[in-house]
Amino acid sequence: MSYQLPDAHGHFGRFGGSFVAETLVHALEALRDAYARYRDDPEFQREYAYELEHFVGRPSPVYHARRWSERLGGAQIWFKREDLNHTGAHKVNNCIGQALLARRMGKQRIIAETGAGQHGVATATVAARYGMPCVVYMGAEDVRRQASNVYRMKLLGAEVVPVESGSRTLKDALNEAMRDWVTHVEDTFYIIGTVAGPHPYPQMVRDFQTIIGRECREQMPRDAGRQPDYVLASVGGGSNAIGIFHPYIEEASVQLIGIEAAGEGLGSGRHAASLNCGVVGVLHGNRTYLLQDEHGQIMPTHSISAGLDYPGVGPEHAWLKESGRARYVGITDAEALAAYHDCCHIEGIIPALESAHAIAQAIKMAPELSADTIILVNLSGRGDKDMHTVAEHSGITL
Repeated sequence: MSYQLPDAHGHFGRFGGSFVAETLVHALEALRDAYARYRDDPEFQREYAYELEHFVGRPSPVYHARRWSERLGGAQIWFKREDLNHTGAHKVNNCIGQALLARRMGKQRIIAETGAGQHGVATATVAARYGMPCVVYMGAEDVRRQASNVYRMKLLGAEVVPVESGSRTLKDALNEAMRDWVTHVEDTFYIIGTVAGPHPYPQMVRDFQTIIGRECREQMPRDAGRQPDYVLASVGGGSNAIGIFHPYIEEASVQLIGIEAAGEGLGSGRHAASLNCGVVGVLHGNRTYLLQDEHGQIMPTHSISAGLDYPGVGPEHAWLKESGRARYVGITDAEALAAYHDCCHIEGIIPALESAHAIAQAIKMAPELSADTIILVNLSGRGDKDMHTVAEHSGITL
């Protein structure tokens, strides 16, 4: 049987759905109707494909990390080079699609939330591309950690609003963006950056990001000789992971492994590993695994990577975990930092800290596997944005 999730109400098994204030029900219905109308529309798809090729620079290549593979011994490590996209990450794939939809819906204003800043930069970029005003909400702690991306957003003409409430990170930025949308629902389109939120966002963002995995399915037989044995990707909200996982879900021979931020350790209480340590609840409009206490209050999270510092995960990942189709593991800050440095020194590639979590898992796995095993890692973004964080943790003043 072919993979047919979500259902008509946005459910992936018991996960997903739409749990929102009544003031957003009409907006979400309009969005669902518009997406259902345009997702298979030939002209929409033609324009989307044109933008991906001529503006984003797709297809992004797959790359054999040959020196690293030889040094580790064992499996062959390959990267999907999303870091080579315009704006430096996978986020732009989704932002282009949602911006094209916003224009067709007659929306004049764009808003977004961002953690590491890559989604904010991608949103500001497409807003500039189409001449639309843009407001990006960002936790004040992430504003501090990602100063270069904040400046990029401002250069692109966006207004960046620091959020001082709560933990001052991605969760709180998303809360503020939701409040803005409720207030300006008639003229504003909310570009959510990950596969979370109320239906249809988890499905819509996934569909726009599957360009990653669809390209891999064509590229790996040509460049590596066959499909990979393992596909690895970091998981915060989960868009880069679902983008590469989804086209492989029905290929039983390919093992899917998502890597969460274990922070200072899964037992430390300072991590962002909702699939490994969370319980089922409702946050930001969908039912999924969350980090919450016995009273249902969202718990503080921690990761060296701003893009993984979120107390929930997309509902499709929750279903993939529960169904056993994907496995989810944790990588600590220290392991991600080591992988970041090794990737720079050995392959000449500066990865995002998010991507470094997935790379670190490949480093763990490769020596235990045979030399004809293939591990494909989604290198979801480049690490320019993280240099100040890495330098700070390395005791270096820039």
